[in-house]
Amino acid sequence: MTNNKETGWNFDNSYARLPQLFFSSTNPTPVRAPKLIVFNDRLAVSLGLNVEELNSEEGAAIFSGNKIPDGAFPLAQAYAGHQFGHFTMLGDGRAVLLGEQVSSQGERVDIQLKGSGRTKYSRGGDGRAALGPMLREYIISEAMHALGIPTTRSLAVVTTGEPVYRETELPGAILTRVAASHLRVGTFQYAANWGSTEELRMLADYALKRHFPDVDASENRYLSLLEAVIKRQAELIAKWQLVGFVHGVMNTDNMTISGETIDYGPCAFMDVYDLATVFSSIDVQGRYAYGNQPSMAGWNLTRFAEALLSLLHEDQEQAIELAEEKLSDFPKLFHSYWLAGMRAKLGIFNEEEQDKVLIEDLLKMMQEHRADYTNTFRALTLNELEDKGLFGTAEFTKWYQQWQERLGRQQQSNAETNERMRNSNPAVIPRNHRVEEALAAAEQGDYRVMEQLVAALSTPYAYSSEQAEYCTLPASSTKPYRTFCGT
Repeated sequence: MTNNKETGWNFDNSYARLPQLFFSSTNPTPVRAPKLIVFNDRLAVSLGLNVEELNSEEGAAIFSGNKIPDGAFPLAQAYAGHQFGHFTMLGDGRAVLLGEQVSSQGERVDIQLKGSGRTKYSRGGDGRAALGPMLREYIISEAMHALGIPTTRSLAVVTTGEPVYRETELPGAILTRVAASHLRVGTFQYAANWGSTEELRMLADYALKRHFPDVDASENRYLSLLEAVIKRQAELIAKWQLVGFVHGVMNTDNMTISGETIDYGPCAFMDVYDLATVFSSIDVQGRYAYGNQPSMAGWNLTRFAEALLSLLHEDQEQAIELAEEKLSDFPKLFHSYWLAGMRAKLGIFNEEEQDKVLIEDLLKMMQEHRADYTNTFRALTLNELEDKGLFGTAEFTKWYQQWQERLGRQQQSNAETNERMRNSNPAVIPRNHRVEEALAAAEQGDYRVMEQLVAALSTPYAYSSEQAEYCTLPASSTKPYRTFCGT
């Protein structure tokens, strides 16, 4: 055990008070030579942790699982999931939940070690993780947080001093993930398939208390739970689409009840605007392509509703009717959030019926001319429209005039319009070639490239001169960019 008074840990273990069905007590497997290579100071401070005490060998021991903080109750969570449409039993096969850090303000977050060794749910895996994928999660999750998108975050990354074997020998690492919780759609699927109705009810009550206390006392609180999760997911997926984020593996075990983005395996950001964009090497059918993400979120939510049916109404037909009514709201909610976000990206404050056509016309031109998604909106924000590519076409000139006329019909000043666009259009995103550059250097022991990248991504709406180099596109290539799950 470690001294919590010095480090700032304040653990509770409410998840461990659920029935044993939902977890298995599991200690992390100690590693040979842990070394702390990433420590997220700002996040640590917000959690009430002592930066000086933890940014040390003591911290490396904790974040590797070699030392367990006092009050922690290490466990692996059980859950199921539809993986690319196929239902299977899953669980934390290489992760251990230490417990829940409770801040002085009463905020509660999960502290999980990812890559910490085998568990009951490892299914033949080694329970370990390679350095590259753990650093990718750190870079992307912190970028998402800076973009204002709900996400799990990364508190630390340690190297283990031990190799992991995938296609080649790779340096091993463990990531400390911070999450509002790790409750997933797959957790409810697991309860519905292998638990009793009472155990499912206990899980639902726990989710309501932890994430939606304002709806806990409603007349049909489980229907309210479904409604609240639908709303959060509609808002989340709209934010993904608005910045060109492609998750890559939207299985039901990777959809949180809290509405946070989780599991950054084969994720990436889109350069050229294309609804068919796929980066994941295993998504050969394009199930989770950029343009499919809203519909796949709806599909996952339907699976969530199915898991809740026995709680929605004692009569199954009426339960289905209630669920379908709520599920029908998802496309409308998503479109409302997305349309509002697109208006903001174009500096539009009020609503007009023709806004959707104006937006869709721009996106259609962007796809036809293979325009870069982020840089197109950045150029519109800065009004730096070089006479080439998309901006050099007669079609765009006509659209631009229509857009200016639209802006002229609102009361806000040009300065207010520009401020709205700057706050809605990131100047920088984690460009894939920049991420790969940082990971390649890190695997050789040079973390400066990654640190500089993370610093640039920490203020994506700053439009600073220092960020300019991170706006450049990669060299042209005949090979499509591919990402891997890193398991």
